[in-house]
Amino acid sequence: MTVKLDFEECLKDSPRFRAAVETVETDVSVLETQLEKLLKLCTTMLDSGHQYCTHSKSFLSGIQELSQNSPGDTMMSECLEKFSSSLNKMIEKHEEFLDVTQQTLKYQLQSLVKEDIKHFKEVRKEFERGSENLASALQHNAEVPRRRQHEAEEAAAALTSARTAFCARALDYVLRINVIQSKKKFEILKFMLTLMEAQSLFLEQGAQVTKQLEKYRKDLAAQLHQLVLESAREKREMEQRHTMIKQKDLSQEDVLPEARAEPGRAVMEGYLFKRASNAFKTWSRRWFSIQSNQLVYQKKAKVAVTVVMEDLRLCTVKPCPDHERRFCFEVVSPTKSCLLQADSEKHQNAWVTAVQNSIASAYSEDRLEFQGQPLERTASLSVAGLRSPTSRKLRGGVDKHVVDKLQRLEGNAQCCDCREAAPEWASINLGVTLCIECSGIHRSLGVHFSKVRSLTLDSWEPELVKLMCELGNHVINQIYEARVEEMNMKRPHPSSSRLEKEAWIRAKYVEKKFITKFPKAGLRPMPGSEVRTPEKPPKPFLKPKPPHQARGNAGSGPRRVSPPSGVAPGGQREGVSPGATPPPESLQSLHPGALLYRAAAAPPSLPTMADALAHGADVNWVNMAQESRTPLLQAVAANSLLACEFLLQNGASVNQPDSRGRGPLHHATTLGHTGLACLFLKRGANMNAVDRDGKDPLSIAIDLANADIVTLLRLAKMRESELAQGQSGDETYLDIFHDFSLMASNDPDKLTRRSGDLMKLTTL
Repeated sequence: MTVKLDFEECLKDSPRFRAAVETVETDVSVLETQLEKLLKLCTTMLDSGHQYCTHSKSFLSGIQELSQNSPGDTMMSECLEKFSSSLNKMIEKHEEFLDVTQQTLKYQLQSLVKEDIKHFKEVRKEFERGSENLASALQHNAEVPRRRQHEAEEAAAALTSARTAFCARALDYVLRINVIQSKKKFEILKFMLTLMEAQSLFLEQGAQVTKQLEKYRKDLAAQLHQLVLESAREKREMEQRHTMIKQKDLSQEDVLPEARAEPGRAVMEGYLFKRASNAFKTWSRRWFSIQSNQLVYQKKAKVAVTVVMEDLRLCTVKPCPDHERRFCFEVVSPTKSCLLQADSEKHQNAWVTAVQNSIASAYSEDRLEFQGQPLERTASLSVAGLRSPTSRKLRGGVDKHVVDKLQRLEGNAQCCDCREAAPEWASINLGVTLCIECSGIHRSLGVHFSKVRSLTLDSWEPELVKLMCELGNHVINQIYEARVEEMNMKRPHPSSSRLEKEAWIRAKYVEKKFITKFPKAGLRPMPGSEVRTPEKPPKPFLKPKPPHQARGNAGSGPRRVSPPSGVAPGGQREGVSPGATPPPESLQSLHPGALLYRAAAAPPSLPTMADALAHGADVNWVNMAQESRTPLLQAVAANSLLACEFLLQNGASVNQPDSRGRGPLHHATTLGHTGLACLFLKRGANMNAVDRDGKDPLSIAIDLANADIVTLLRLAKMRESELAQGQSGDETYLDIFHDFSLMASNDPDKLTRRSGDLMKLTTL
């Protein structure tokens, strides 16, 4: 016999246990109704049977009297005598059958209804009271503030008492459920078997029918005998197990959430309090679980799960010791966060560990899944415009060229923050390479600080690869770690704890504790002619190669990088070769926004732009003295694909216009910069925007006879129209835009204005 409920499951009080209890209660209620109806029908049948026997005996008396009236007719007397005698025996057998039926009904079905089901209801009431008391104690224990230690101790004691009582009542209830589930089977079967055997003895006329059922009756009798024996054995085992569990210390803390590693099952599950995101910030207790790299919860077993975090690979988890409620921890993703509360510190630690292990396990699975297999991504387009084809196919699996090219850069062979070897992740807006653990911490900072991408699992646009090559760990650390040696700060190493690495990364990129401070007197909105030198200039940058050279080639010579904020000793500007003409004014004296604006102009200096952003420059800073131009418009004027990509990755608005109402796409079209126009369209530029002259980018491109940009704009408009009509289209648009991106990055000279094909484009 299968027992539906387990004693250990009832101690967890899981939704599965509650659902099973509800099912059993429904079954018992239906069983009680059916048995009561059967008892009434059987009583009516017995009353009718007794009346039938009484009338039959009267009938026999009439037959006997009739036989006395035919003393001379031997045949009739003998027939009536034998008939009345046989009929009298049949009536006696019938009365015996009725007595056996009444006794079986009384000792089996009535006992099951009047005693067992009644006892079941009483135990259920005790269980429900214990459950309500435990829920109230849990709620009260969770609501006690951290600062009220005395109330917390009282709440904990009350919770312990309520849990002990609940566990005891739950165990009794499970025992009663299992007993009644087993007893109802053999009691009903035994009643029917006894009834059938009495009926077969009584009904001689139904011998043939009963003979057909003889094998079934024998088999049923054997099965019933075995069932009774097994039921008695299981009852003894359950009583022994019940006694052993009840002898344990039921006052101990609730069982820790169970962690599993089997495929297809939840990694972790248990009750947690969840703070709502509404204005009231209410707390609700829900059954949480980690499954398929997702954090989900449900209120009841039959209710669909609610997904809290869709992909734990994009999340990080941290305790919240400063929160007013105890045992709180937070799961953070780039788009949202979820504040949770466990029942105890042990539960909190178990959940934090489980989430961290699940994140690490998900990354390990990704490595195994993609190793040696072709990595295919499906390109997609936004309604506002064409996005970059980051999902195009990478033949041969991992793009080894990207990994090798980026890791060959100075400093990139190690993680930018903890120096772990062979990093396989990168921050594309900072231009640095990261290890897997530091990448998770960067991801928890939010995309406004760091945009994380995998070097091995994601595809890379050519402009992003070149952008990463123009920066790198060595250049960025000269900005964000300029004062580490001066402050005598200790950097984390690969074996440092996650908390140490997270503290270092937050101090470095969020709090910016280690950058060189701008002189207060030098923070001016626009450049001037006065040169100011800081008291202690920062370390000079290594000189990078000119922008048109590849940075990863061996023997390519020193690199030239504009300084972040200082002047080299002797008055020479950092990053300027001795033979070059120094700038007419000190860039150091500029406001960070003005410095970003100036650094984006031709020739752009990405390290100086990164330094300006590190010092708080607004990426959308507006130069009111020059037609409200932004750094992005300066980069467009310089025809610098890398500078534009760098500004866009750091949050520059692709649609911010100047005082003439012309945005970056207008300027790129006017100047004939096809590669930049392609970039802005991929980043969602509004191609329908008009300037003060009432012209949109397409009309400007037609006026200037720029066939390439006309092609891009018309393709983008056609794609936008198809998407608006619900059509999926094909990948022709993606292929064309991808080709333009490759050409803009690798062969920009080929993107020149052509007017010969313009007339052909009018027929598109």
